[in-house]
Formats: sequence, C-alpha cells, structure tokens
Amino acid sequence: MDVFTVLPGDSPVVLAQPHGGTFVPDALNNRLNSRGRGLDDTDWHITRLYEGLLPSATVVKSNVHRYVIDANRDPAGHSLYPGQNTTTLCPLTDFDGADIWQLGQQPSPDEIESRRQTFHAPYHAALEQELARVHAKHGIAVLFDCHSIRSTIPFLFDGELPIYNVGTNLGQTCDPEIERLTHQTCLTAQPDSTVLNGRFKGGWTTRHYGQLQNHYHAIQMETSQRAYMDETAPWTFRPEKAAQPRAVLQDILTKLDQFARSRAAAT
Repeated sequence: MDVFTVLPGDSPVVLAQPHGGTFVPDALNNRLNSRGRGLDDTDWHITRLYEGLLPSATVVKSNVHRYVIDANRDPAGHSLYPGQNTTTLCPLTDFDGADIWQLGQQPSPDEIESRRQTFHAPYHAALEQELARVHAKHGIAVLFDCHSIRSTIPFLFDGELPIYNVGTNLGQTCDPEIERLTHQTCLTAQPDSTVLNGRFKGGWTTRHYGQLQNHYHAIQMETSQRAYMDETAPWTFRPEKAAQPRAVLQDILTKLDQFARSRAAAT
C-alpha cells in the first residue's frame, strides 16, 4: 500500500486530501477498539466529491487513516486550537471524545515518532514537491486543502456546522483575493450556511504552506458531510445531493485557477 497518491496536473492549483484514506496496518487495526475500527472520523468520499472539478489540478492524497497519524497536525504535536477540544497527532480519541484504542494499546512517544517518519513525512514531502513543481512553472502555487466532517459533533463545536467552512488563519495564509473569491462564492450559494475563519481556521497544512511572501497561497475548505452523503454508517455517498456542492467547489477552483494564472502572467 502506498502511503500517498499523486495525480499531477499543470494548473497552479494543488488539491491536498490528508484525511480521505482508510488504510490502517493490520498490527494497528488489531489494537483499535470497536469504536476505533469504525473509522467514523474519515473525510468520507472526499476524492469523489472533488473528482474532475478542475481536471488540470494536481491532487495529493494520503491513503493512511488519520487514526494512524493525522497528516494535518503539527508534526511537533503542538495544538492548533489551544483551549479547544481537538484530536492529536496520533489520536487517542475520536471526534466525540471516546477512546479509540484498547486499554493499554495507545501509542508511545517512540511509536508516534516512528509513525511520523513512516506516514506523515512522506505525504508532506510529496505535497511540498508538487507545490514547488507548479510554482516553478507558474511563479505561484495555490494549495486548496480539502476536508469534510460530520455536521454535529458536540465535543468539537456547538450546534450544526455550516456547510462551507473556509479557513485562512485569519487571512494570513493566502492573498486576500483568494479568500474573497472562495468566501463570496460560498456565500452566494449558501448565504445562511457559510463561515469564514470560524471553528476551523485552517489546519497545519494551510498554516505551514501559506507563505505569501514567496507566492505560495493556502486555503482550507471544510465541507459539512450532510451536503453530499449520509452522516451515519455505512456513510453512503449521495450523488443527487452532491451535485450542488460539487458545482460550488468547481466554481471556486475555476476562479482560483484563473486568478493564479493571471497573477503569473502579470509577473
């Protein structure tokens, strides 16, 4: 099993998908409890949700489940949301705060470091390489970090999450026009179910790769799963529901591609 998959394209836009993978090595799967083996916190069908929306975009996706190691967490283990409930680099609980490992089977610090080197580092090496490649071609790179999540998770947030949750770490990770284009497109489609830099302001991927001074831009989209699928097992994808968010996401990606190409042409 490959740790990651890269689908190269020639657009300045790169799609990152760190949480769609479901691979868990047998030795680790045997240590998960029944709750953990359900893999409830997967970004279910994220590849299918984005498939074909911008054919020229590069896609870099992790094939490893976030319970093995979370590819969108700081590899040093620092919390991105101090004071708020969240999960760690190698999660000990699920999004509902419930244990996912059998008693005494939680990963040790040495094991966490081993998983980081085996799974987290290769994924990010591939992502960094693809961003550098498109940047060399266009003089600009736009990382669109693709996520999805259940709409109601009291352990993480109150109430029902909006459908479109745009994160730029309070405008620090991308050009203001990238933020505006993305947010405004979502607002036009779902004015009552869109938020900018709300509960999800952009994870480690967005914050790490967003380097405006070097013309690397990053933005996170967290889409509520109710918009395109059933939010309970067996987590069925619903094409008829997905048509609307796919159209919105396609509009965003097309605009970001055009923006980046125009910036490249102007330099």
